[in-house]
Amino acid sequence: MLEIRGLRRKFGEFVALEGLSFTVGRGQVFGFVGANGAGKTTTMRIVMGVERAESGEVWWQGKPADRAARRRFGYMPEERGLYPKMRVANQLTYLAQLHGVAAAGAAASTAHWLERLGLADRATSRLEQLSHGNQQRVQLAAALVCDPVLLVLDEPFAGLDPTGTDALSEVLLDLAKRGVPVLFSSHQLELVERLCDAVAIIDHGTLVASGTVEELRRRRGQLLWRVDVAADHRDWMAGLRGVTVERETDRGVVLRLGCGSDEQAVLDAARAAGPVSHFGAVSPTLAELYREAVSP
Repeated sequence: MLEIRGLRRKFGEFVALEGLSFTVGRGQVFGFVGANGAGKTTTMRIVMGVERAESGEVWWQGKPADRAARRRFGYMPEERGLYPKMRVANQLTYLAQLHGVAAAGAAASTAHWLERLGLADRATSRLEQLSHGNQQRVQLAAALVCDPVLLVLDEPFAGLDPTGTDALSEVLLDLAKRGVPVLFSSHQLELVERLCDAVAIIDHGTLVASGTVEELRRRRGQLLWRVDVAADHRDWMAGLRGVTVERETDRGVVLRLGCGSDEQAVLDAARAAGPVSHFGAVSPTLAELYREAVSP
């Protein structure tokens, strides 16, 4: 289990992290969400020991993470961290050995991950000869080749085509099934919602929400209701109190009902205006929950 405990980090007068805390459990795929500059990369670099926190700690398996523990962490930075002129397989084998894997095991692990990620035919290519998407796959293989006990990935899906996205998603879920905690950041919130067991939303270095998507939905309180009716909502909603339009759709509207509003009264008003083809509660997406969490 990975525990982030009260991390604080400043760069000059800029506060990158302010008391950040969350936990990633065994076998959990955990999404780390926030705007550019929110503190995600700084957090991941502190987890890996690349940056130092001014206060707070990173704990692994019930004790402070040390150099020996971090040697078994797999890390994929957002920026390219590989050697462009080095051949792919040689590079991965070398990196695995830096993590303490014996030569034979490093070569076997390299072959496995190149095959798994669809790069077996590029094993002898120099990294600079690969497309952006394939370089991203090699970067991922570099994080996996040491058989990590924890995987930390900074924007791993950036630049991947749908096939690459599917391949990476499958890898992350397989690792989680084996008990490996996976922490990854992404701006692709629909992907985070689909893959993750839990999420943390960070804004200006501070945690503003965390938990499963369902837990975040329950904390939100109010439900949205979708109404598909062949009539102008500005007419049939005129007498309804505490009901506001969240957004319009091709067939009707999505409404937010305030405290004391009655969904049956909404349905009655819509039916009086015309045939209602759909009426039901709408679960907010992670993108909607995110916008609400970070809004001023």
